[in-house]
Amino acid sequence: MDESQFKTLRELAKDSTLSQRDLARRMGISLGRVNYLVNALLKKGYIKAQRFKNAKNKIAYMYILTPRGVSEKITQTYTFLQRKLDDYDRLKIEIETLRQENHEDFQNNNKNVS
Repeated sequence: MDESQFKTLRELAKDSTLSQRDLARRMGISLGRVNYLVNALLKKGYIKAQRFKNAKNKIAYMYILTPRGVSEKITQTYTFLQRKLDDYDRLKIEIETLRQENHEDFQNNNKNVS
């Protein structure tokens, strides 16, 4: 599952009544991309579409996470969190290294000026 599919799954878990147009706005991507993502999630069995409202010229759907979709969301959330925590740890080390280098450069610069 790629990050776009994961984000789509998360948004639908929060609100299953979102239209594809609403999803596109919320996620900041094109309607065509959302349609592709929703169809991919449907094909994988992570969500199911259920008709819930019939207007004159359109049919609205609810996108409901299946048990398989809920399980995949949990797995992907754990993986995402692990990846972000690893990034955070690497960033902390890099920041500390830069601080040390900056401090040493400052000290060396002051010795050369004196």
